[in-house]
Parts: sequence; structure tokens; C-alpha cells
Amino acid sequence: MQRILEPGQIEALASRSVPRLRLPDRSRLFAARADRLRELSPGHTLQGYLELLAVLAAAQHGALQRLELPLPDAAQRSSARTHGMPVVPALGGPRPVAWRGVAGELCAAVGATAGFPPAVAAACSRIAALDPRALEADADRLLAADLEVADPAAAPMIMAALQVCWVALASRLTLEDVGLPESSGVCPVCGTLPVASVVRTGAPYAGYRYLHCSLCATEWHRVRVECTQCGATQGVAYHSIEGGSQAIRAESCDRCHSYRKIFYQEHDPDVDPVADDLASVTLDLLLSDAGFHRASSNPLLWQNRG
Repeated sequence: MQRILEPGQIEALASRSVPRLRLPDRSRLFAARADRLRELSPGHTLQGYLELLAVLAAAQHGALQRLELPLPDAAQRSSARTHGMPVVPALGGPRPVAWRGVAGELCAAVGATAGFPPAVAAACSRIAALDPRALEADADRLLAADLEVADPAAAPMIMAALQVCWVALASRLTLEDVGLPESSGVCPVCGTLPVASVVRTGAPYAGYRYLHCSLCATEWHRVRVECTQCGATQGVAYHSIEGGSQAIRAESCDRCHSYRKIFYQEHDPDVDPVADDLASVTLDLLLSDAGFHRASSNPLLWQNRG
């Protein structure tokens, strides 16, 4: 028998529905990431690199506060939503020219910071000296997740500049602008792969798992105990470092032999998907030894395959 709901009952059910999307907060995203990297760095095997990225994230925060970029017009946003396409695609569409200026600003901030090895300033100088066409070609390769980048040392700086621009765009969208296909494996805002997932706390997101975009930092809901790469619900397992933080696990899949990390705010409210992924490289080694491969890379760490 069909049940007809009264208006009040409909509203009550709607209030219990899962929030499908979390758009980035430009006022605190990179500042919080810088703080987290500083917190994680002391005594870490990657201490120097985490300290470098803390400086980079702080520079990203400053650049983002000064950046305003135009969004696609209302008709373009509506069309993207109707067809389930990214609103501001990372590939296949025009790229904001402003990103190259942001890259120069980030390089200047990092290059001027004392205490880092000479190779850091050298990488910043190489980026600053690149012809715009060469810089755009590097951006194309990074956004396409091409691991065979020409200059792995410069790649994080370039990717950081692209992040600033796409966060500037994503943070100005509304929930109504963004379509969200069920079980999507790519960001509904820009079409980029996630770096990791986070089980959030705090209303209205408490207890739900969100994939975190490695480019624009948008988060979208994905049910738990499901492979975020192939969608399998069987053969999904969880791995952690014995004696390590309960906030960090790797979710592996026996069907596609991939894994992504999953972070739990209930165990550490300050976890950051990018920073904590970098700081948990031991877990990557464990999964690699077990025969699993990363489903997608960290945007601030690029290594060419030997």
C-alpha cells in the first residue's frame, strides 16, 4: 500500500538525508593545512619536506585571499549540472591565465625562505624561467596525472598554484551549481581524482565518508566499505600501522588491487587529507609490499617511475 506523506513528514525525512557535497572554505583551507604540516613535521622522516610544504601552504593561503576569478555563467553551470559534467573542468576547458601569476608568487615566497636546501630555490628559479607554453604543458601533464613529469621537483609548486585557482572557483559555487552522480569516482566540480577520503564529524556531516579532491578540495559523499576506485563491496579490507594513529587507515580492494587512505576525524579532528596522506608514507610502503597500488597520487608529491 502506498503511503502519502504529509509536508512536515517530508521535511523531516529530507533533514535526515546525506549531505552530498562539501565545498571548500577559502578562508581557512590552506591555513589549516599549513598548521597541520607544521604539527606533523617535528621528528618525522620527511621533516624537511613537510616544513617546506607548510611554507608552500601558507603562501597558497595568502595568494587565495587576493585572487578573484570569474565563474562560468549561469547557463553553463546549469548545463553542466543537467548533464552530470564538472562545472569547472580541470581538463578539456580553458584554464585561468592567472594561475601562472600564482605560480610565480608561490615560487617567490618559497624561494625566499631560509633554511631549505639549494635545490628548492633552484626549482623555484626553473619555474620562474619557463616559457608560458612550457609551463602550460607541464600543467597539462600534472592535471592528467601523468607520472612521467619532466621535473618532479618543480611539480608540487605547479600543482599548488593550480590548486589555488581551482579552490578560488569551487569556493564560489553553490550546492545547486553542482550535479552529483551516484558513486562518482571523480570530483563533480573539476573532474579530478580524489587524494583520499575522510569520515567527518560535526553536523550535518557526522559519520559520513567524503572523497577529497586533490585539486579543488571539494568533497563528495561516498558510502563506506566500498572501493572508491572500482565500486566493489566484497574484498574491501582496512590496514593500519601497529601502534600508529587510529585516525589513519588504508582501504584496499582485492578486485582492482588498489587502495586509498581513509582518515577518521573522530580520532583526530585536525586530520587533513593532503597533509596526513604525505605524513603516512609508511602505510604506503606496507600496502605496496602487500601487492596493492595507489588509486591516485598525492598532488604535492611526484616521483617518476624508474
